[in-house]
Amino acid sequence: MSVNQSYPLTGVKVLDLTRVLAGPLCTQYLGDLGAEIIKIENPQGGDDTRAWGPPFSKDISAYFLGVNRNKKSLALDFKSKEGFEILTELIKKSDVVIDNFKPGFWDKVGLTDEWFNKNTNSIVRNSISGYGDVGPQGGLPGYDFLLQAESGLMKITGEESGQPMKLGVAIVDIVTGLNAVISILSGLIIKNKKLNINESILTEVNLYNTGIFLLANVASNNLISNKESGRFGNGHPNIVPYNLFKTKDGQIALSVGNDKQFKKFSELIKKPEWYLNDKFKKNEHRVINRLELEKLIEVSLKQNNSEYWYDLFINANIPSAIVRSVSEALKHPQTIENQMVQNIKHPKGGTFKTLNTPMTINKKRGLSSPLSPPLLGEHSYEILKNIMKIDNEKFLELCNGGVTKDGRN
Repeated sequence: MSVNQSYPLTGVKVLDLTRVLAGPLCTQYLGDLGAEIIKIENPQGGDDTRAWGPPFSKDISAYFLGVNRNKKSLALDFKSKEGFEILTELIKKSDVVIDNFKPGFWDKVGLTDEWFNKNTNSIVRNSISGYGDVGPQGGLPGYDFLLQAESGLMKITGEESGQPMKLGVAIVDIVTGLNAVISILSGLIIKNKKLNINESILTEVNLYNTGIFLLANVASNNLISNKESGRFGNGHPNIVPYNLFKTKDGQIALSVGNDKQFKKFSELIKKPEWYLNDKFKKNEHRVINRLELEKLIEVSLKQNNSEYWYDLFINANIPSAIVRSVSEALKHPQTIENQMVQNIKHPKGGTFKTLNTPMTINKKRGLSSPLSPPLLGEHSYEILKNIMKIDNEKFLELCNGGVTKDGRN
């Protein structure tokens, strides 16, 4: 990883004890910001997602490749005595330690809050869990699919007359990872203020709270009205028209956010009588009469193709979008010109395409020379030699004992 002081987290050492999605996504973000990430993996198989495929690229799953760049892999069995000793020493040398163990893990292995306070220099700790450690489900493991169900998200997703539906990506995991990034950065700010804090800075996020948080305005509607929230398909509970509409050759997404826009929209599709109709003139009335209005809109939009309507609406500042496939979106000029798809060196040779970081700092998007997602134990020798000062003979002994794995070859 190239060392460059222009990256905000250059010099920050992160010990990553997470797997699957929320935690790895978090640490990939931190790596994109310049932090040094040491990913601890079980020598027997490593991160579960290494095997989550197809598709695979040279025997490495696309899933793993997508959320593990800018990391170094240390294969370590820290359930063994020697592995645990290495883990504790690495913690002492880190600025951040992040895990997704069940609540109570650290106390169980003897690394209590008091231990962290005594043995680390105000280390920033982050814990990702399913439900946290309070409440009737505190301490239980959590999974994105189940939390989308339990938080109410499924009940507001899908067609009105259809079954509850999860989102097409693991949205609870993803946003939990982003929340973890925010909490870790907040902890680093506290640490860097040099407030003479003589204790570790513990931050916690969990999937359940994230799922509830994602209810956003729907939760506010429910809390204010005391009415159950339903499903509106692609529609919006508070704005009409805001939906997908069929065109002559496909579908277009349309968002008309206020009465002034609706007047302009009605004129553009040559239906000025709509904004003069008391049933449609104001948004609150359009919400009440949404089905009638949406049917009228679709009849009009079917007269031309999606590109025609898109150009017409965008030029008139009416928010709209053509419904694209994933392949179409990834190949779109807006995606390419924003460098949201990048080529990274493949750990087994050549390159592969992957998503880039969505943020820029001083007009730079991510590291100039990102590390490829690592092979299992690819950096075990480097880390144990340079950080732990373990010699070749001891390294071979640890490999033969199953404590670590040399993944360089």
